[in-house]
Amino acid sequence: MRMGGMTSSVRKHAIGRPLAHDSAHLHVTGAAAYTDDLPEPRDLLHVAVGTSEVAHARIRSIDLADVRLAEGVVEVYLASDIPGANNCGTIVRDEPILAADRVEYAGQAIFAVVAQTVDQARSAARRAQIEYDELPSILDPIAALEQQSFVLPSERLDRGDASSSIERAPHRIERRLRIGGQDHFYLEGQVAMAIPREDGDLLVYSSTQHPDQIQHLVAQAIGCAAKDVVCICRRMGGAFGGKESQAASIACIAALLAQRTGRPCKLRLDRDVDMILTGKRHDFVVDYRAGFDDMGRLRGVEFEFASRCGISADLSGPVNDRTMFHCDNAYYLEHVSIVSHRCKTHTVSNTAFRGFGGPQGMLAIECAIDDVARTLGIDPVDVRRANFYGAGRRDETPPRDVTPGRDITPYGQKVEGNILPELFDRLEADSDYRLRRRQIRDFNQSSRILKRGIAMTPVKFGISFTATHLNQAGALLHVYKDGSVQLNHGGTEMGQGLFIKVVQVVADELGIEIEQIRTHASDTSKVPNASATAASSGSDLNGKAAQAAARKIRRRLAEFAARHFSVSECEVEFALGRVRAARHELSFAELVALAWADRVSLSATGFYKTPKIHYDRATFSGRPFLYYAYGAAVSEALVDTLTGESRLLRVDILHDCGDSLNPAVDLGQIEGGFIQGVGWLTSEQLWWNERGQLQTHAPSTYKIPTCSDVPTDLRVSLLERAPNHEDTIYRSKAVGEPPLMLAISAFLAIRDAIASERNPLPRLEAPATPESILRAIGVGFS
Repeated sequence: MRMGGMTSSVRKHAIGRPLAHDSAHLHVTGAAAYTDDLPEPRDLLHVAVGTSEVAHARIRSIDLADVRLAEGVVEVYLASDIPGANNCGTIVRDEPILAADRVEYAGQAIFAVVAQTVDQARSAARRAQIEYDELPSILDPIAALEQQSFVLPSERLDRGDASSSIERAPHRIERRLRIGGQDHFYLEGQVAMAIPREDGDLLVYSSTQHPDQIQHLVAQAIGCAAKDVVCICRRMGGAFGGKESQAASIACIAALLAQRTGRPCKLRLDRDVDMILTGKRHDFVVDYRAGFDDMGRLRGVEFEFASRCGISADLSGPVNDRTMFHCDNAYYLEHVSIVSHRCKTHTVSNTAFRGFGGPQGMLAIECAIDDVARTLGIDPVDVRRANFYGAGRRDETPPRDVTPGRDITPYGQKVEGNILPELFDRLEADSDYRLRRRQIRDFNQSSRILKRGIAMTPVKFGISFTATHLNQAGALLHVYKDGSVQLNHGGTEMGQGLFIKVVQVVADELGIEIEQIRTHASDTSKVPNASATAASSGSDLNGKAAQAAARKIRRRLAEFAARHFSVSECEVEFALGRVRAARHELSFAELVALAWADRVSLSATGFYKTPKIHYDRATFSGRPFLYYAYGAAVSEALVDTLTGESRLLRVDILHDCGDSLNPAVDLGQIEGGFIQGVGWLTSEQLWWNERGQLQTHAPSTYKIPTCSDVPTDLRVSLLERAPNHEDTIYRSKAVGEPPLMLAISAFLAIRDAIASERNPLPRLEAPATPESILRAIGVGFS
């Protein structure tokens, strides 16, 4: 086939195959080298940080004499020692690497100590004597709203006349919903190792989703240019957004101490310090008001979101913007008002987390839809379908007072390629939803203590960075004389399978086996100015960039083969490591050797920028997303109404990956994303005491899902024969974030289980811990 105007052809054999993760054999044998596993230079020093014990205070005095005298200590470092910028803020320069004269959250780094061993450094850091003049603290979004404390200005998006439409509607609901945060709890904690090189150069190994950002922030901190710093990351042991901006302070501290001592320095946080020092998923307080008709169709909706951002902006701006973009989820909101408050609190700065604000917005609208259905006594599935984008079912005519088309989002983007109605219908049938709902009703009538519930929810998730300029990627491809290939691109591997997917792309573009390709670490000296691997865009961006580089080389090889064998380029075919030029056939390696001898360039860069997208943030309008990924889930839960314990019994998922690049990897992402979402909404509770100190900072108090929390009946399917309508890499769709929101079905299944005639709208707060469930049940018995 011809690809992108090329005259040679290539037969595909790697794309679409369920290949194992490229490092799977290393993962299971313990041979995969993470940042802390890298060989340590002979004179390596270890760094620890001293942190604040109070949430908000002026620093009256710091006595580090005992720290300096501690065994093994080489150097102690304060904010005043930083030669460059004392900043690790990413978008807004508003967060210091080390606090100078004021601390703003319990756990904030004040100083660093470097010693011969990890234990010596950590022990010494605990010997500091710091005196504070404590100041009033704001510890939650409601208090921040009352005191008008914000890290960024509040934002508003209006379409139509929500207030009047609600007032004119036959029915109305109003509710406050509390949504908890979530710790990333990556298996590999935050770590960086900085190695001084000749003439002021610095090499930084960092567990980061964004090596480019590390390069630039480190350069600014040590007072040099980006050219003097190289950042490398081969793999991360999980990230989930927690290493997009949060890795910066860790790398900067290690780099500053390496510069100061002239020796390699490593900073690795232990789990407790990691959880206290680094940001999390934003928790929200959401007020919503909705008006609706007798069929459950929304006439008007008002949302007011207040998120806990912490002490600085970090990524809270785009996170909260995405909340605003996704509080419609799959539903057409003709009259809507959305207000977003970005609250400053004296807690750690919250940050990116899988879904990036989208899950909180989606949970709000799904709870509203659930309230509408329960108020009317209609199955929530029918209310959801009635509010879908488009006219709903193909044979349904919208009411006369409803805008025809129903395909424009509140921010003005047209919803194209909407396959959700068909996907939703298919899952409803395949999961036996209606039959099971009747069976659950019968079960609950005969069971006094154990109650079952079921819920089916959709997902519509926009794919692209909302900041248009970030939607770009680069790749570097070398073909060696023996036909082997070395690949670099700007994406980072955190277990999500990005590297194997991009290898599959290159293998098919060159017509070679994947074993002929090796992907090297993400490296700022190889691919500059790369965006973070985030927003589910890793394969979309880096796959296209690598494809562009591979096509350049294939074009050169085809031109050479045509000339060498005196055939036309259209007669040159690449497939399975062989090349055919009319009647001539040779291996790819043999052709490469001939081309090299003929002085053909066998190295190429590739670049890609996402087309069509544009967005005016001042008006919250435009096309921020190239396309939408869709999915749906049916969850069935069992609740013990005496203890509040809950359990998922069965989950059915049907998810849209377009034409999947790698079904095995995508299935893993769907399953893992769903279970992580279940953790967020059922068990992972963050709790600060009245002094603003995080008390859930270890697995003993912070409960992530375990294998026993996975439903015994888990049925996950990819939607087949549904290629992306946009020209993405081989018509695939992103899969990193969207599956997490499928877990909203689990939360609403629990709510369904505890709803009763006396308490049809239980005020269940997320996460639905046993305590939260008992409180919600108690409302009905008060």
